[in-house]
Amino acid sequence: MSVIYLLISISILVAIGFFIAFIFAIKTGQYDDDYTPSVRILFDDELIKKVSVSASSDSKKNNNSKPKINNQ
Repeated sequence: MSVIYLLISISILVAIGFFIAFIFAIKTGQYDDDYTPSVRILFDDELIKKVSVSASSDSKKNNNSKPKINNQ
């Protein structure tokens, strides 16, 4: 039973160590993104619009292509 207490205490110390390293990385700017905002202007948004327009036109084509059955 004393081994379990030892393992739990060691795992808590390791978790605290990782948490401190994470906080340190955030405070020093490790996760700041300086590259994306300056390059975002170069990317075209039209590609996304074209894909969504073609997807909606495909769904319209599928609805119109169903065979119509006339029961006369």
